[in-house]
Amino acid sequence: MRLKNKVAIVTGGSRGIGFATVEAFLREGAKVVLCASRQETADKAVTTLREKYPNAVVEGIWPNLSDAADVKKAFDEVGNKYGTIDILVNNAGVSEKTPFVDYTEELFDKVMDLNVKGVYTASKAAVDWMLKANSGVILSTSSMVSRDAQPSGFTYPTSKFAVNGFTLSLARELAPKGIRVNAVGPGITETDMMKAVPKEMIEPLIARIPLGRLGQPEDIANAFVFLASEEASYITGQILYVDGLART
Repeated sequence: MRLKNKVAIVTGGSRGIGFATVEAFLREGAKVVLCASRQETADKAVTTLREKYPNAVVEGIWPNLSDAADVKKAFDEVGNKYGTIDILVNNAGVSEKTPFVDYTEELFDKVMDLNVKGVYTASKAAVDWMLKANSGVILSTSSMVSRDAQPSGFTYPTSKFAVNGFTLSLARELAPKGIRVNAVGPGITETDMMKAVPKEMIEPLIARIPLGRLGQPEDIANAFVFLASEEASYITGQILYVDGLART
């Protein structure tokens, strides 16, 4: 087990890529605290996981990720309970495709508060614990659009560019403290939202992917497991794109 007895927090862990990551961490022996936006979604995810993995240690919390004090309080409770926070996965986020001419300040703030400020607040709260141990791993969900952009909904790629910059800068700052910082950039991934897209829209997307299929949440989760493990002990400040594309 590559993550045996490690204590991990996964934001956005109640569904999609986050839920798959929680599952993968549990299979690798980690103790996992998943964050959700509401208590009911956290409780539902935890119930499902405990039924599937009865011997696993998993629980849920629901701090407001745009509120630094609320996040610190929730993470300190985790740290005090388990004695440490070894791994943080910043996965919570929201996508957006509104045209620029229709954008509002409120919509801009909504995306940036979760996708960028939420990465900051969670990382800040976790680093306080990692510094005590002189070790730790911070991982964030970026996106293929952080390289390729997208034709509408500019705030989403903007936020993922910010996640990349945060990752690279924090990696340089925290490496002397024994803390590694990396990100995973998913491509088009078959989450519940993507399953609702009509087949005639999906097929052209698949045609542009050399590997000939959409990504699965487990593909992204496997990348997080690798980067969280000692197998990646000499890797920091990297954005690992898991998108099925052949890039130069």
